[in-house]
Amino acid sequence: MEKVLVTGGAGFIGSHFVKRILRADDVAKVTVLDALTYAGHAENLGKAFLSPKLRFVHGNIIDVKLVDDLVQQHTAIVHFAAESHVDRSFFAASTFLSTNVLGTQTLADAAMRYGIKRFVHVSTDEVYGPLAEGAATEEAPVRPTVPYAASKAASDFVALSYFHTYDVPVCVTRSSNNYGPYQHPEKIIPLFVTRLFQGDNVAIHGQGQHVRNWLHVEDNCAGIELVLRGGVPGEVYNIGGGTDLTTVELTGNLLRMCGADWDSVVYVSDRRSNDIRYSMNWDKIATQLGYRPARVFEDGLAAAVEWYQRNPDRWAPLLRNPCAPIPRAEIAVAVEEAARVVH
Repeated sequence: MEKVLVTGGAGFIGSHFVKRILRADDVAKVTVLDALTYAGHAENLGKAFLSPKLRFVHGNIIDVKLVDDLVQQHTAIVHFAAESHVDRSFFAASTFLSTNVLGTQTLADAAMRYGIKRFVHVSTDEVYGPLAEGAATEEAPVRPTVPYAASKAASDFVALSYFHTYDVPVCVTRSSNNYGPYQHPEKIIPLFVTRLFQGDNVAIHGQGQHVRNWLHVEDNCAGIELVLRGGVPGEVYNIGGGTDLTTVELTGNLLRMCGADWDSVVYVSDRRSNDIRYSMNWDKIATQLGYRPARVFEDGLAAAVEWYQRNPDRWAPLLRNPCAPIPRAEIAVAVEEAARVVH
């Protein structure tokens, strides 16, 4: 039976994955390692705390001793922990490089020392950079344009280098834009939804013609589990959804679902280095591992909007102070409270 260490397991995607992998009969233990920065919340794990398989550890992936202590107790690592907000990377590039690159190296070092059997490093389609046409396969050049994407590309290469140099069984997944419940309201879908629910305007950059592929978080987690179980070490797997939308098209969907109209939209200057289009080909994971996205975008988006509508207590405090981590003295209380919450 597997013992899985999940870094960043209290974050948006990581918490969904933890709940999924806890349901697996062949998984005996799941340990979440999370620094609980502004984007990580113990509440995201909800019912997962009811499982006797789950252990929660508050800590940072650049803490070598802590990582060593944890890795030697596990057989597999799924590595979500990362700084992930593009706009924030413009002003805090050193934090992104430290967490995303050095943190990955710390984990890979420990995986090498303790003979980890499976190591999945979770990355992003943004490493491929903008594509005017076509779709990036896993063999496409990596051309990041912003500090966030550059830090993820570097961490991909660090992880893969440990396979080539030390035979650490690393696989890399690169997913398109995720959406779903529990996402931090700095991201576009929860940002727009929460602002519209409060009667505020939403801002579209430029002419709103930037194209993104949308992937439900549960579909991404299903793909990551397939790679964890059957991915070939040293390989990269793109994980995509079935829906490409411009920002204007996405906004139209959100306005309709939130009962708002285009009077709520303002157009602002485009941000610097705002890549016009991302696109990935995910035939490899479909052909080799049987991946297919299961969620219809409109249904998944409606369910996410409904979650934000029903749970203002989860996002309203984040809007008031979006960058604030939980103070250390309150973390044990937050974890204990989250363990008693059943949604």
